[in-house]
Amino acid sequence: MVDAITTINGWAWGPLMLLLLLGTGLYLSLGLRFMTLRRIPVALRLLLQGRKGKGDGDISPFSALMTSLSATIGTGNIAGVATAVALGGPGALFWMWITALVGMATKYAEAVCAVQFREKDEQGNFSGGPMYYIRNGLHKRWHWLGVAFALFGSLAGFGLANTVQSNSVSQVLETAFSVPPLATGVVLMVMVGAVVLGGIKRIASVASWLVPIMAVSYVLMGLLVIVMNLDAVPGAIVTIVDAAFTGSAAAGGFAGASVWAALRFGVARGVFSNEAGLGSAPIAHAAARTNEPVQQGMIAMLGTFIDTLIVCTMTGLVIVITDVWPSGVSGANLTSMAFGQAIPGGEYVVTIGLCLFAFTTMIGWSFYGERCVVFLFGTRAIIPFRVAWVLAIPVGTLVELNLIWLIADTLNAFMAIPNLIALILLGPLVFRITREYFNRPVEQSSS
Repeated sequence: MVDAITTINGWAWGPLMLLLLLGTGLYLSLGLRFMTLRRIPVALRLLLQGRKGKGDGDISPFSALMTSLSATIGTGNIAGVATAVALGGPGALFWMWITALVGMATKYAEAVCAVQFREKDEQGNFSGGPMYYIRNGLHKRWHWLGVAFALFGSLAGFGLANTVQSNSVSQVLETAFSVPPLATGVVLMVMVGAVVLGGIKRIASVASWLVPIMAVSYVLMGLLVIVMNLDAVPGAIVTIVDAAFTGSAAAGGFAGASVWAALRFGVARGVFSNEAGLGSAPIAHAAARTNEPVQQGMIAMLGTFIDTLIVCTMTGLVIVITDVWPSGVSGANLTSMAFGQAIPGGEYVVTIGLCLFAFTTMIGWSFYGERCVVFLFGTRAIIPFRVAWVLAIPVGTLVELNLIWLIADTLNAFMAIPNLIALILLGPLVFRITREYFNRPVEQSSS
């Protein structure tokens, strides 16, 4: 069974999937005339103005971004980047940057479609995301893709964003502080349950204050390491760019990596971290209090910018600057080693960061899974889903999760396929909505 799923996973995240992800992002970037890169200052201004929001919706535009970031800024930023560098060499970080630059257009298009085609459920709450823009934006013959996305999304969350996260936290706390795994699971269950059972407004409220604090703190620690080793930064950047196009020679415990390995692991881990193309983030943005899809799209694209070009870059640069990547160590342990070598007690910063990042991932993804379940079964499934989500958390701390991780990773890829097909088909509509918005008088488009 493991061999079969490994084979499917290798195909699901193989060359065709990476080409589809990068190709869709490039197609949308070209169609938008690279607006997503040119309008970053405008997006930042909209974000600062979006504390309350105007129009229909359940949460502010700012809270929608923080909710999506609560799910994306997770173990991928600490363990995922380290795994990419450990397996693909420093060049993997370069390809993560490229993935993010074109992924901003993908994330923008997702949010535009999510707000444009969202619905109200029976309880009056807004629901949106790929399943809704497939159903409401595409021809009837494509509707089965919406059901497929919702099915894969509701199941994938229990792996990647629930049991795997609680397992990661329990392992690092047991290693660093000898905390029993079950104790970690019970505490996490209570904490996550207190947030999740309150629905999107409570999730958004917690995310709006916790995500900025944890992200800024982690970035500041990374900047401290960079400043302390400023003379090594130019060399690290040269190493990253050079390895992206020439591969990495074997050194220490590092077995060497080809250009293909750097590309494959850089793109796969980049997408795993920022989720551009997976279709998860637009579920949060669909709940934003706005009547302007383009404005929410610009706020949404900042999620990829912040997650990969800022937070992941900090992790990657610290690993390359401290020169621990050839050690043969991988995952969160490699990041821990890098920070610990640079700053006394730095490994504890990584441990605390991993715990916070995993916690926010669990609360953010609970909303994604819930909206997928609502699409499939209606609002009557909300409470059973929330209870199941909370109860699964301690289970994750007690079981071997290699198989669950593999299945969830494969389901993640299967989520992306319906979403990317929808974005390609809805691309011309996104381009038209964007042109119409920016062709309005300045006062009207900024209101």
